[in-house]
Amino acid sequence: MGGSAPRRDHRLPVETTSFVDRRAELAAGRELLARTRLVTLTGPGGVGKTRLAARLAAGVRRTFPDGVRFVHLSGLEDPALVPLAAADALDLHDHTAQPPLQALVERLRDRRLLLLLDNCEHLLPACAELAGALLHGTTGVRILATSRHRLGLTEEHLLDVRPLPVPDPDGGPALALFADRAAAVVPGFRLTAANRASAARLCRRLDGLPLAIELAAVRMRVLDVDQLLARLDDRYRLLTGGSPTALPRHQTLRATVDWSHELCTGGEQSVWARLSVLAGSFDLETAEAVCAREAGADPEGASAHDHDVLDAITGLVDKSVLSRESGPDGIRYRLLDTLRHYGLDRLRRLPGEEAAARRRQRDWMLRRAAACESAWFGPGQREIVARLRADQDNLRTALDFSLTTQGESLTGLRLAGTLWFYWHACGAPREGRIWLERALAANPEPTGERARGLWIAGLLAAATHDLTAGLARARDAHALAGDLDDEAEAAHAEYVIGVITLFMDDLPAALKHFEASVARGPVPGQHLSLHGLDQVELACALGFLGDADRAVEVCERARRMCERHGEEWVHSYVLRILALARTVQRDWQRAEHHARHALRLKLAVHDVIGIALTLDLLARTATETGAQERAAVLLGAADRTWSAIDRDRWGSASLKSTRRESETRAREALGPPDYRRAYERGAGLDLTETVEYAVDDGRRPPRPTAGRKPNGRPRPGRAATGVRLTRRESEVAELVAQGLANQQIADRLVIARRTAEGHVERILGKLGFSNRSQIAAWVAAQR
Repeated sequence: MGGSAPRRDHRLPVETTSFVDRRAELAAGRELLARTRLVTLTGPGGVGKTRLAARLAAGVRRTFPDGVRFVHLSGLEDPALVPLAAADALDLHDHTAQPPLQALVERLRDRRLLLLLDNCEHLLPACAELAGALLHGTTGVRILATSRHRLGLTEEHLLDVRPLPVPDPDGGPALALFADRAAAVVPGFRLTAANRASAARLCRRLDGLPLAIELAAVRMRVLDVDQLLARLDDRYRLLTGGSPTALPRHQTLRATVDWSHELCTGGEQSVWARLSVLAGSFDLETAEAVCAREAGADPEGASAHDHDVLDAITGLVDKSVLSRESGPDGIRYRLLDTLRHYGLDRLRRLPGEEAAARRRQRDWMLRRAAACESAWFGPGQREIVARLRADQDNLRTALDFSLTTQGESLTGLRLAGTLWFYWHACGAPREGRIWLERALAANPEPTGERARGLWIAGLLAAATHDLTAGLARARDAHALAGDLDDEAEAAHAEYVIGVITLFMDDLPAALKHFEASVARGPVPGQHLSLHGLDQVELACALGFLGDADRAVEVCERARRMCERHGEEWVHSYVLRILALARTVQRDWQRAEHHARHALRLKLAVHDVIGIALTLDLLARTATETGAQERAAVLLGAADRTWSAIDRDRWGSASLKSTRRESETRAREALGPPDYRRAYERGAGLDLTETVEYAVDDGRRPPRPTAGRKPNGRPRPGRAATGVRLTRRESEVAELVAQGLANQQIADRLVIARRTAEGHVERILGKLGFSNRSQIAAWVAAQR
């Protein structure tokens, strides 16, 4: 069994504030990308590398038929996870025995895409290895990287991202940035003859560093430009013992962040420091868990209790220390890398504070994982998957802390084991196996945690077709669970032993094994998902051995159990095996009915492997019922789906022969030209369109949407047809088209600026756009 959860959003970041003109850098970047395959944007922290790279990638998107994908690296610490993060961003689902980097290159061999690797500096060797492998192993993949340091490859071309040109009073990008950010906090602010010279001088003081300018502009809530400049001059004189011009440029950002920190309240400083242990984005519950502490002094002399963490976060958002973004279940927050490292430095000045904060973060992730595991066999699977995907960076941070800190490794093994369903059902078997093997090596003692870790490692090894190692791990787990009298872990290990026996094609042994497991029923503490999978594997063995009637009986019983609990993941596998059993009975109509139902559930939990297997099955039912054109379309869609998993269908003789027979019959019935046309239609559908077609009783392939090229790939800058904005979103879109900034929209509609920002984010998401100019073009087209 295996699946894949919806990936985090790996499209380019949505622009929620205006982009200050960097025309020369954009032109240079486009020129470099046109003639070379690896471009690295280098420059100091806070200079705007990520924002520039995203804008550059958006501008060249139309030249890459397979799109542009964004790989978040800032929350990653383990170099071994770099190729897995890239595969995750590309929505690839490798379940082969190949090394991860080799598998990634193989999947991308025929793709034409741009991969944006963001924040490489702390993982330079791994990023260089990834880039080198892609450059040498593919012809159509180009790489745009951001890093404070070059990757060091001979093929690399550098684009030095410098601070914004220091302005004269007549204008310039730095001045435009200051004016825009000041207007965001002071409605109606604009540059005038009275304040322009002071604003230009302020930008010069800040060396044109965008982050420094943004942090300073926030102070316009309480100071005017002259006051802001005077206080900044005073601060710099203190730092330099005289002339502020003596402050080196590379220290300007640090000085500005210091100043922003001092203007925070004690509670805000405390929360800033503690939140710095979090990687990636986080929700309010996580922030409260990490920032809560026992009675006593905190890092900045104030106490941070649950009731005031929200107030501190609100203040940090207002001061542009924290950014606010939409998440799968509400608002999430993020610290810019520069500000996160600053907070971490503050936290480390107090003995024991960093370890305490990291331990709270790890314990919270463990509680959240345990709650998700407990609820997994139930109606909330889609929400669980989305939440854990959003928390991916923080789960990694928690595991890394546990396995690199003395005395914490057993808890790390417990966390890795609690996440078994995430690694297995959500398409992350390779990463899960890495963490489990590290945790098992650190915990050789005979404990319940080790028994669990062993069978999960075995299951994940089997999922990546390392059957011999998987079976050895599962048998070790069963023996240890027996020694510990742990019935539940013994039953879990038995499932893994049985499923590997089935994978090894020892059908009689697998049948005997699962007959005994199902007859025994669930033992106390056994997860119902694994009890359900016992029944799935029993039905599978029965079907392969030709006993379709018993297979149907087992599936119907398992189906009723899933329906009682509102479960979808195991249910989708039950339905697929039920469809297979009906094909053994040559009941093609019922087989097709069950397969369609399975597809709906598999799309709901984004089980790409299950979708691919079920498409093959539906292609066969189509040939058997005489719907040869439909079979050809489904084969094209199935092959496209398999290309993200394993083009060779794991080398499975049965899978390949079924596909080959379907193609032969459809091609003979249609003739080669008509077969090829139908096949190409199927290959041009994306995953959602594929499932929509496959479950459609009308059996007509959908036309590619208005925002999609004939090959099924999105057209840059085009929205899908049928998108409907709410009345308020339509009003906001009209104002965006008129060129109004978020604060101006808020003033016009008498709403909060944050509310206006939220509307713009939702409009961009609905329309599949990445910037405001695309909204303007869309509004004009609607008119």
